[in-house]
Amino acid sequence: MTVHSHSLPQRYGAPPRWRRYVLIGFVVVVVGAFAAVWTWITIAQSDPPVSSELITSEIVDDHTATAVIRLQWGDEPVDAECTVRAIAQDKAIVGQHTFVPDPDAGPDYEVEVATERRATAVENIGCTADGQPRPR
Repeated sequence: MTVHSHSLPQRYGAPPRWRRYVLIGFVVVVVGAFAAVWTWITIAQSDPPVSSELITSEIVDDHTATAVIRLQWGDEPVDAECTVRAIAQDKAIVGQHTFVPDPDAGPDYEVEVATERRATAVENIGCTADGQPRPR
């Protein structure tokens, strides 16, 4: 028995032609919306007003840790708030220090974190400014 391709749509009925065009249009709209959101996120988050990085850290004693944080300003210095944490061997946060950097003091800031017990690491959480909700 031979089945011809033209006999199947005749036997079972062919789907309407407009369904294919609607599906293609829907896919184009979804992909276009995704591309627009991706572009907006990339552009909006690519140039923060302030960002920071941990240069060095030292555990001074059982109740003190120090860190040197380097700040990088965007187009111009803005009011920012930066946070540094001290972490113990069991991964518990044993100290935290939040400071407001002075842009005229230079890019490097030495920060002292008071700890409740001996820390083993210092973590730079980052800096935030107005309009920058996520620390960088």
